[in-house]
Amino acid sequence: MGEVKGTTGSLAQRPDNSAFKQQRLPAWSPMLTASTVLPFFYLMAMICLLLGVWLLLTVQSTQEIKLDYTKAGTCDVCFEKRENVTNADQPCTCTVVFSIKKKFKGDVFFYYGLRNFHQNLRRYMDSRDDGQMVGRKNKLKKPSSYCYPFDKDEKGHPIAPCGAVANSMFNDTFTIKYRGSTGPSVPVPLLRKGITWYTDKNVKYRNPPRAENLTLAQAFEGTVKPPYWKNPVYELDTEDPTNNGFINEDLIVWMREAAFPNFKKLYGVLNRAKEPFTKGLPVGNYSIEISYNFPVQHFRGRKEVVLTTLTWFGGQNHFLPIAYLVTSSLIFLLAIVLTVVWWKFGKDGRNMKE
Repeated sequence: MGEVKGTTGSLAQRPDNSAFKQQRLPAWSPMLTASTVLPFFYLMAMICLLLGVWLLLTVQSTQEIKLDYTKAGTCDVCFEKRENVTNADQPCTCTVVFSIKKKFKGDVFFYYGLRNFHQNLRRYMDSRDDGQMVGRKNKLKKPSSYCYPFDKDEKGHPIAPCGAVANSMFNDTFTIKYRGSTGPSVPVPLLRKGITWYTDKNVKYRNPPRAENLTLAQAFEGTVKPPYWKNPVYELDTEDPTNNGFINEDLIVWMREAAFPNFKKLYGVLNRAKEPFTKGLPVGNYSIEISYNFPVQHFRGRKEVVLTTLTWFGGQNHFLPIAYLVTSSLIFLLAIVLTVVWWKFGKDGRNMKE
């Protein structure tokens, strides 16, 4: 009786007699042979080669000029002045001269760049309050503890925007001038708006809500500026009042932290509405007047400006094309080795001897 009960119990626990539960589903097990593997390797090598060449030609069609202005031109005086903390509030302006020998066609983008500035440090990245930056009233005067020690000043007033990221905002300004073969120099117009991501400008960063009769300064009443800033957040842009507060585009660009210590951030785009810049930057001599404010000595950094055109692939970055070409070479080399081994040991159909 015990054996019968055991047999009945085991039958009750047996899975259903279906193809899925009894593992009788049809399957395909490919046979890896030389006639299937070798053509695949050669095909992949060819595809990677074509992609690499195509992307390399695309990247080389862009034009780019990089100018390190840390100590270039007359900026060496400003560099020494910024090294002394007591001179931090004293204005300093310098000029860097360069020339364009081949016309920059189409849209031209102006970037500023920093080297050896680690925006990717965890403590630095956490030193911000996204709730405050989105304009929440309860967070404006009660910033997050993550912002410490840049959450309040010595008198206990809340800082807006708080945190190390906002406090270290890049504050050099640039004015570009063009001088052709004849005539006086003319300023190069730059579009300083529309340089942020749409979601950042319209969703992630918002000014505090205020009544119609209140000014932006009154909306930020009771807060103070970050320690290293010259102007409060509601006066960042003295030329365009609509570009102030947490929706200031330079602030938004800076608050999106870079992943690497050497990076560049968009400063402006060439305004092609006026001559002689309707088709890009013409050949000629240029100068950049720089309001030199951002110190780099403390982290042994460098500063640069970048003028570049873009393609659908982006700027002048050779990493991906070179990666495709290297991958193509390795696959092709492996295919040749496998072809030689097959030709020597497996062509007649016999297995390779151990």
